[in-house]
Amino acid sequence: MLVEVFGSIGVGLVAGSFALLAFGGDSLIELISGIAVLAGLRKNSSLSGTGGHRHRTEQFTSLLLFALLPTIGLGAVYSILTGSRPEGSLLGIVIAVGAVIVMPYLYVQKKRIGRETRTLMLSIDAVESVTCLFIALALLGGLLAEYFLRLWWADYLATTVILGFVAREAVESYRELHEG
Repeated sequence: MLVEVFGSIGVGLVAGSFALLAFGGDSLIELISGIAVLAGLRKNSSLSGTGGHRHRTEQFTSLLLFALLPTIGLGAVYSILTGSRPEGSLLGIVIAVGAVIVMPYLYVQKKRIGRETRTLMLSIDAVESVTCLFIALALLGGLLAEYFLRLWWADYLATTVILGFVAREAVESYRELHEG
């Protein structure tokens, strides 16, 4: 996840790719969520109270999702208005392919372990992995079109798809926080 986060953001900055930046931002939020789940599981195993800590972490992660939307969205709009065109990125393609390979495995393992241990937060975290897979596929499509076909606007199309997924994640996290 660290390679995915820093690689996507770093390559996104160099290539001017908002799709890579959006993917890196979403990956950062997924990493924070994973750390929170791990901390919650460790606290559960030591039998200490974790409800307040887990709730604060969930609120923070939800806030990050909402903050990511205007950050990436407004950046992409500014880039379009100023005529900036992202460059194709072979390294970005490699990062996206890596995510497409790893995310299904993480999803299956988190789901399996969550079901076996009856740990709801791990099962919910698995959904973030499958969402990351869909985002990685959108990113990969945009990067391939950009790199091989020189369709610079594919980056903006991929960014729009990614922002749609992130918006859905943000709304779902908000609902979960206020229903529970």
